[in-house]
Amino acid sequence: MSYNEYIAIEGAIGVGKTTLARILAQELRASLLLEVFEENPFLSDFYADRERYAFQTQIFFLISRYHQQSKVIPPTLIRERLVSDYLFDKDRLFAHLNLRDEELAMYERVHRILGEQIPTPDLVIYLRANIDTLMARIAMRDRPYERGMPRDYIAALRQAYEAFFSTYVAAPVLTLDTDDLDFVRSDQDRSAVVGLVRAALEKGEIQQPLPELREQAPPTGLRILQGGRRRLGDFQRFHRALDQEKGFGADLGMNFAGLTEEVGEVGREIKLALIRADHLADHLGNRQEALEQAIAERREALSEEMADVLAYLLKLANYTGVDLEAAYVRKMGRNWQRDFSTRLAPPS
Repeated sequence: MSYNEYIAIEGAIGVGKTTLARILAQELRASLLLEVFEENPFLSDFYADRERYAFQTQIFFLISRYHQQSKVIPPTLIRERLVSDYLFDKDRLFAHLNLRDEELAMYERVHRILGEQIPTPDLVIYLRANIDTLMARIAMRDRPYERGMPRDYIAALRQAYEAFFSTYVAAPVLTLDTDDLDFVRSDQDRSAVVGLVRAALEKGEIQQPLPELREQAPPTGLRILQGGRRRLGDFQRFHRALDQEKGFGADLGMNFAGLTEEVGEVGREIKLALIRADHLADHLGNRQEALEQAIAERREALSEEMADVLAYLLKLANYTGVDLEAAYVRKMGRNWQRDFSTRLAPPS
């Protein structure tokens, strides 16, 4: 089965998401998914009185975006590439900008349930622009419900997008500054942007499919099984699908015990490799060569045990609500800035 990539475009209101989505769908011979925001019955009222109508508007958007993406994305990706002018995850960005207290807590519970069912993009294109550019583009397209949109709201939204993508790790992100880009009227700009997107899609290895699950597995799980570019978060989602399919329990203590047992198995394999290396060194006369040969002899067993360690670690991350990739990136970012010259061993 061929792997078809899913591309999502994001950015503040007026930045050019839909325009670029149409261009890429044509250039990449992909299907096109556009957000249907005009159908939100609360939208005009929200722009007139944001505090009063924020919750109704946000919940309607959340349910609408979920229904659209869950019905369209999985079957489309079986046949062809897909370009969308919005990212499901961005819904939380607007929620945190517009909701407070109990309303935000309720929203978060609903979003958490629905978000697990939505496939993760292979590439997110983040379009940036300064506030003057955004206001000019909003005025140019002259949508009735946007005519009275305050500048300070767009400025806050722009800052929210910056903060969102400063920590976003669920998918690779291609950031494009659009203040001086005109991919509608300039053939040069259009070709440059399309070239950058093609290059971003070509990066990374296309990985082999994961084991089969039945059709009851969540769409996200099924998407991951088909192969393609994957990140650590994808494997966490796969384990959620696997646990659901196989009926594995979420007992934290039992899974931690399983992790420690598998770490012990890795230690046993390393110990056997070191013992074997000692014997080989007597015959080969070269310690490094002996160690490499001993490891090669046990590499298959080592890979099995290390895979089990990773599986239990991913499961524990799921059960404790930890985004393992984000945690790793944060921790290694701190380690990169630290001075370890006085340490006797590498940091853990």
